[in-house]
Amino acid sequence: MDEKIKALRNKAINLPVNPGVYIMKDISEKIIYIGKAKSLKDRVSQYFGSQKNHEEKVRKMVSNVNDFDYILTDSEFEALVLECSLIKQYRPKYNILLKDDKGYNYIKITNEKWPRIYESKQIIDDGSTYIGPYTSSAYVTKAIDEALNIFKLPRCRKDFSKEKKFNNRACLNYYINQCSAPCIGKITHEDYMENISDAIDFLKGGDTTSLKVLNKKMQKFSEKLEYEKAAKVRDKIIALKKISERQKVVSTKGKTQDIIALVQAGGMSSIEVFRFLNGKLCDRDNYIFKEVGNAEIVRSEFIIQYYMKKDDIPKIILLDGLVDAKDSVEKYLTKKYGKKVSIIIPKKGDSLKLVEMCRNNAAERISQRLGRTFKETAALDELAKILSLPSTPIYIEAYDISNLSGSDNVAGMVVFKNGRPLKSAYKKFSIKTIVGQDDYGSMCEVISRRLDRYETATEATSNGFERLPDLILLDGGKGHVNAVKNILQNRGYDIPIYGMVKDDKHRTRAIAKDGGEITINSNRATFTLISAIQEEVHRFAIGYHRQKRKINTLDTIFKKISGIGNKKAKSLLLYFKTIEKIKNASLEDLMKVPGINRHLAINVQEYFRKNKS
Repeated sequence: MDEKIKALRNKAINLPVNPGVYIMKDISEKIIYIGKAKSLKDRVSQYFGSQKNHEEKVRKMVSNVNDFDYILTDSEFEALVLECSLIKQYRPKYNILLKDDKGYNYIKITNEKWPRIYESKQIIDDGSTYIGPYTSSAYVTKAIDEALNIFKLPRCRKDFSKEKKFNNRACLNYYINQCSAPCIGKITHEDYMENISDAIDFLKGGDTTSLKVLNKKMQKFSEKLEYEKAAKVRDKIIALKKISERQKVVSTKGKTQDIIALVQAGGMSSIEVFRFLNGKLCDRDNYIFKEVGNAEIVRSEFIIQYYMKKDDIPKIILLDGLVDAKDSVEKYLTKKYGKKVSIIIPKKGDSLKLVEMCRNNAAERISQRLGRTFKETAALDELAKILSLPSTPIYIEAYDISNLSGSDNVAGMVVFKNGRPLKSAYKKFSIKTIVGQDDYGSMCEVISRRLDRYETATEATSNGFERLPDLILLDGGKGHVNAVKNILQNRGYDIPIYGMVKDDKHRTRAIAKDGGEITINSNRATFTLISAIQEEVHRFAIGYHRQKRKINTLDTIFKKISGIGNKKAKSLLLYFKTIEKIKNASLEDLMKVPGINRHLAINVQEYFRKNKS
């Protein structure tokens, strides 16, 4: 630990245990990160402890911290509110920042005697009313088109305030019953304004809300015996129902709610948002961040910033996983929007299916960015969910022991990065301290040596062990896991570790943890990924075992031939490739090998003549 980190840690240890906000600054006093904490001492001191288990983003941030400041608050909720305000003001480099580089769309209702409804790309201070923003221009276009059709509003840009020339002809839309033709005086200004009001209700609340309002109006007119007005409202209801029946959308049984899902892979985070209005998918959004972090904190930071920009929020937000300071986030949103907002993590039913659909879309977006297949990204995301990992395991190491009745004891390590084998990072271990067949002891030796190599690795002397894995998988059950877990804990490493359990037919059956097993047969993506990892590490380990056994056998053979040492034995193998060819070689052919004279060639032939087996 260098002197700067040590000084910062000493300062952090002396912080109070109160809630508050901490402010990280670089050497130029620029604010680079702002965070909240229930206990300032506990949270801030974690940054300046061991860097082994931090995500890459946190390590980079900490390496640039020269000092930090803090502000005490009375509660975690107050800390969250203050954090939001400070992030908005300073926009620190290492906080999640939602940039305004997306093309937003609005529904515009003009401020004139005969208002019009248009699509707009921006808000202009012209007295008009705007509904939005929406990220989907297709949704805005469709919604406006439906509103104009149902309520027979004009699409043209004629000036209806001018004197009507009743002998003029209306446009085609009037004759196909899609416009009320104010241009030729076919509708009164009062009725027109009522249609505009109904259209705004429809655009804001959807067809369910509009149907309720219109049914009440129709009933009211009927009670007053105003049958002509009731008939006009009835026509709107019929048109609205026809539009509703034609819509093919995901249904949430009439609920207005948002769904947010997070997928992390390839050093990036993808967040997908589905917005449902009265059971219909009305808008969606996706954000890609070029870093990963603790999933709970990422969700918390995203939710606050996302809704900070919105002028509407549903009462229900469905999430795909845990969120940091959930109670405080709910309280903040409830206070900001003046209605009870609940954050829910569904466990079953239609809500869970919708969340999974949202996660799949997040995985698809990040797969496209990474040039990976959707299956690879989805498998890692599903694995993280099954194992309750804090983030998606991008870098996975798997280990297997191979021996023959305790002899030629070796281990293989394979690496899967972003769901694919990274063969350049594979490692072979020849067991040194364990004699005989002791898989637990052998696995402990291998993991210890792997950690030793990590601790001595530097950028200048990279040995392939310069980073820690996000997940360790062992070919074996909970006994292997328990043995190795003690090694990791005793050395201060908090790396998730699980076993890969096989059935009687040597096929992947489950994932082992220290307290039992997790069945994965029903999780197809995870099952396929774990099976591939288990088969690959077994192939690699047994291949190294056979190679070593062959080398040891050859070493035994050549040591028995007079005059043949390691160098000459290697020359013979390089020239003839196999023992069989050496055994059948003529004296002249043997003498063609560099370093093999006539005397040594005779010794080789004599040995194989006496030892034909």
